[in-house]
Amino acid sequence: MWIVALIIILLILLIITNIKIVPQAHAYIIERFGGYYQTWNVGIHLKIPFVDRIAKKVNMKEHVADFPPQPVITKDNVTMQIDTVIYYQITDPRLYTYGVERPMMAIENLTATTLRNIIGDLELDETLTSRDTINTKMRSILDEATDPWGIKINRVELKNIMPPAEIQDAMEKQMKAERERRESILKAEGEKKSAILMAEGDKQAAILRAEAAKEAAIRKAEGEAEAILQVQTAMAEGIRRINESNPSQAYIAIKSLESLEKVADGKSTKIIIPSDLQGLAGLAASLKELVKD
Repeated sequence: MWIVALIIILLILLIITNIKIVPQAHAYIIERFGGYYQTWNVGIHLKIPFVDRIAKKVNMKEHVADFPPQPVITKDNVTMQIDTVIYYQITDPRLYTYGVERPMMAIENLTATTLRNIIGDLELDETLTSRDTINTKMRSILDEATDPWGIKINRVELKNIMPPAEIQDAMEKQMKAERERRESILKAEGEKKSAILMAEGDKQAAILRAEAAKEAAIRKAEGEAEAILQVQTAMAEGIRRINESNPSQAYIAIKSLESLEKVADGKSTKIIIPSDLQGLAGLAASLKELVKD
């Protein structure tokens, strides 16, 4: 009886040890009698002892491969070092297991040769300014080449581009000269704008001064004209009132004498005496007599 019990216990342990649980984002490749049998995905699976074998456990997550710098030569014969980073994912565990021996080494070598081919068609300046183009070409070529291996290349990035030291120094000097040139241009443009603004300000000030002088002259002329008009109006009003009052000849004679007195007030060397001056003098004498009486 104990032999049977022992056998049962051994069978139970054997079954338990052959129960496998595949975790999330993983896959197991199962071989039966040395050949591919099936792929286990996430869940509980039972392996037949001594018949089935787990050939490979495949991680289905996205992977990152950082390859060391590779020497490349540009179209204008400049040797530089470029290192790349590849983001890939296993899409077919079976092809990944049986497609190529040591797939990561195969991807690294394929990346190096592809990079050399692409850079060989570009000059140094194009290489430094065309990262996106190089990344896109490399991803397309690598993805197509690794498809039979069950690998999908999601992204390819040029991590560092390291030209020779002397070329890097020349580039830094060129960049410094370019920055100084841009600074000189900006300074000249600023001075030009400042001079233009100052000239515009002087122009506007001169225009405003001319307009102010013009306005002052106009107002002065208007004031003088208004004063003359008022004087003439007053004189006209006085003459009108004198005419309305019907003045006597004696009043007119007196006014004439007053005017003559002003004319002869030491400012004239010649006095023209009208022909009726004697009559005016007689009239004045009569008025004087009347005043005495």
